[in-house]
Amino acid sequence: MLPLTVLPVQAPVQHAAFDLIDTLIAALRANDTTLENGDVLAISSKYAAISEGRIVKLDEVEVSLEAEDIARRYHMNPAMAQLVLREADHIFGGIEGFLLTVKDGILSPNAGLDRSNIPNGMVVLFPNEPYKLAVAIRQQIKARLSVDVGVILTDSWLMPGRLGTSGVALATAGFKPIQDERGKEDLFGNPMQVTQRGIADALCVCAQMVMGERDEATPFAIVRNSGVQLTDEEVTVDDVAIDWHRCIYVESLTTGLLPERLEAARANGNGRAKMPTRS
Repeated sequence: MLPLTVLPVQAPVQHAAFDLIDTLIAALRANDTTLENGDVLAISSKYAAISEGRIVKLDEVEVSLEAEDIARRYHMNPAMAQLVLREADHIFGGIEGFLLTVKDGILSPNAGLDRSNIPNGMVVLFPNEPYKLAVAIRQQIKARLSVDVGVILTDSWLMPGRLGTSGVALATAGFKPIQDERGKEDLFGNPMQVTQRGIADALCVCAQMVMGERDEATPFAIVRNSGVQLTDEEVTVDDVAIDWHRCIYVESLTTGLLPERLEAARANGNGRAKMPTRS
């Protein structure tokens, strides 16, 4: 088996809508790199979002009374609070400066709004319909470069209880993001009960090691010899997102609290019933 290889691909910094595929092709040429059949191309979801023009000026956001109330409660910029209300699929609650949300199947602070590596006073949203975008990118690469690759839109997230960001797949196209190990035997012949490997997320972690988070200007990475089997089968958020009531983090810290702690949380106004929500 060939060793897993991750190749960084630098590209120009962008602050407004641009042609993502033209930029990718030019970047491959400038980096003296080519895509090969079977590669997985990791693309910064933020870079992809900028290509769609998903940029907002905070001083142009009209703030509602609800957003003002949330901003006061969590000491947030009111315009940011308004954008989170608009963009999040669900809001659980928050801490100072941040709201815990679900956006496109991912638990994420502030619905994935990003103010880094963008001019001051502006914010980048998540891409619009990321799974459809990943499919479109894959199709365009195949049409223009005659190679069959997988595509991941990468983001970074905070693992509960841990310092530091890690890679997470916002969307995938061209391969199954989950490898189901249930029913297979472990080293001692015991059947696996619950293990499902997050292949797309694992590849994102690999890609993030060369893409960076700060000033690396590396919005693309080629993951080679990953062993994934390419397919044209549709992938959606339902293939990766777990129901909240089966999520150990969400359920254990809300309705799954020990009875006495659930009552204490409700009494202190921290229970789920008293958190701002958006369905």
